[in-house]
Amino acid sequence: MTTLRPDRCLLIDGGTGSELRRRGVRLDPIAWSGPAALAHFDTLVAIHADYIAAGADVVTTNTFATTRFVLEAAGLGAELAAIVRASVEAAKRAREQSGRDILIAGSISCFPPGFDVARYPPPDEERAAYAELASLLAALGVDLLVLEMMEDDAHARRACEAAGAVGLPFWLGLSARRRADGTLAAYDFPETPLDGVLDALAGFGPEVVNVMHTPPDDVAPALAAVRTRWSGPIGAYPEIEGPGGALEPAELAARAEEWLRAGVRVLGGCCGTEPRHVRALRALLDRQSTSSGFQPKLQSSAKKPTA
Repeated sequence: MTTLRPDRCLLIDGGTGSELRRRGVRLDPIAWSGPAALAHFDTLVAIHADYIAAGADVVTTNTFATTRFVLEAAGLGAELAAIVRASVEAAKRAREQSGRDILIAGSISCFPPGFDVARYPPPDEERAAYAELASLLAALGVDLLVLEMMEDDAHARRACEAAGAVGLPFWLGLSARRRADGTLAAYDFPETPLDGVLDALAGFGPEVVNVMHTPPDDVAPALAAVRTRWSGPIGAYPEIEGPGGALEPAELAARAEEWLRAGVRVLGGCCGTEPRHVRALRALLDRQSTSSGFQPKLQSSAKKPTA
């Protein structure tokens, strides 16, 4: 089963947590945006609907930080199934209202409680939490899984194992930024080289390797680095917030032209990306399709996971 389309680049939506916050929703300091699926369901549906109306082909569920160990740390462990169900239902409802044939991607990350890496549970408990979330998302009918902000070869490996076990296609999302010496490292772990993370995870068989939640200036070098070690499809959906504010839609679209020339098959945005940015990317893709056609060559990686 493939989620990619041979005739065009897929447009993924923008930020969900950052968009909830922009619309006035107070995010949980420990569990981030997950609880909003229950407390602000209609707002979440509206966000997905606005991204679809802007031209997105893929919307991601609001489950980025909804593993059991995160919700339990926030006192919400008993609500896990309800939160995940509401998150998927919000995306499904927006799709039904649109009448468009879009994909729903179940988001999984290695987000630790309260952004504190010292609060990860023991490995077996962590592994079980990823497996539980992946199984719930699959049972609720998502079309694929998106692993987001994979930044190491331990926690991320456990998430990849869980994603690979449910039988759905999954996309691997790497987050990177350049160090002072110009080399690429994991976004939150400057001592962890990006190439080491990719080497550790590519063998689990992702359908796409995305460079995501990465500063716009670092996307092109990160894509080039991925291409030296991965022969399959690539994608780009950066964070666009920064010290000077977020990129304007026209600026993001201008940057995206370079990423399209690099061969990306998935395009979009992460934190700070709004429906207006997705609309600009849709216009870019439509212009390129009309002017030159889009006939990418499908590739796949033959790598296998290592022990």
